[in-house]
Amino acid sequence: MAARAYWQGQIRLALVSIPVEIYAATKSGAQIAFHQVHEPSGKRVKYEKVVPGLGAIDTDEIVKGYPVDKDHYVLLDQAEIDAVKLDSKKTLELTQFVDADEIDVLYYERPYFVVPADDLAEEAFIVLREALRQSKKVGLGQLAMRGREYVVSLKPCGRGMVLETLRYADEVNKAQSYFRDIPDDKPDADLLDLATTLIEKKTHRFDPAQFHDRYVDALRDLIARKQKSKSGRKIIEDKDDGRARSGSNVVDLMAALKKSVEKPAAGTPAKKKPARAAAKPPAKKRA
Repeated sequence: MAARAYWQGQIRLALVSIPVEIYAATKSGAQIAFHQVHEPSGKRVKYEKVVPGLGAIDTDEIVKGYPVDKDHYVLLDQAEIDAVKLDSKKTLELTQFVDADEIDVLYYERPYFVVPADDLAEEAFIVLREALRQSKKVGLGQLAMRGREYVVSLKPCGRGMVLETLRYADEVNKAQSYFRDIPDDKPDADLLDLATTLIEKKTHRFDPAQFHDRYVDALRDLIARKQKSKSGRKIIEDKDDGRARSGSNVVDLMAALKKSVEKPAAGTPAKKKPARAAAKPPAKKRA
C-alpha cells in the first residue's frame, strides 16, 4: 500500500508557488507492550472511569476541565474546543531564511519528507532545493496542520527536501539553569590531546544500521524462551557465568585515555607477540 500524504498544499516563495506533498519521515521503533494480568486468575486487569462517591460512570458524561483553583474547573466540551482549532492552511509561506547551524538542535522536533506533487511542480521544486543547498540556508515559515500551528524549517535532503517542525521558545528549557554549576575551566593540555586523539581514532562514517535496541532484543529473547518452555508462569533466569562483578573503580583519567589510544581500533588485527621458547627442564643431578 502506498504511503498516504500527511499534508498536501503548496510552498510559496514570493510569487512562486510549488505544489508539494509531505510524508512522515520516521516511524515508531520496535517496542514490547505488556498488559497487567491478575496472577491468581490469569485474567487481564481492566480499568473503569470512577468518580469518588458515585462509582463507575459512562464516558459520554465526561467533559474536559481546566483547573483554575483547587477543586474548581472551567468545563469545556469537545465541540467548544474544536471551534477554536485552526483550519489547515494549504500554503506554507517561507517568510525567513537563516544559516543552517543557527537553529539549536533542541528546537527540532519531527521530520517529514517533502516531494513535488506532480511533474509540473518538479522544476520549481528543484530550483528551490538547489538554491537552499547553494546558499546553505534553511527556510522558515508557519504551517497549520490538524488543528495546530507549527513553526517549520525546510532544507535540502538528497533529491528531495525535509520539513521539520520546531518547538516554540517556551517549550525549550534554558540550558544555563542546568550548566551554570559546571566550572568554566581550561582542561590540561596533555589530557585534551589524548582525548582528541581518541576521538580521531574512533571517527567513522555514521551507519544507523549498526545500532539497535538491545533491551527490546533481550525482552524478545526472554519471551521466546518462556513460550518455548510452555510455562507462562515459570520465571526463567539466566545462569551466572561465575565471573565476579567488579564494583565502581576510580581510575586515573590520563591512564585510561592512554590505554584507549593504544588499544587497536575495531577491525585492526592485534600484533602477535613472539612465541617464547619452551623452557628446558632442569638437568638431573648425578648420583
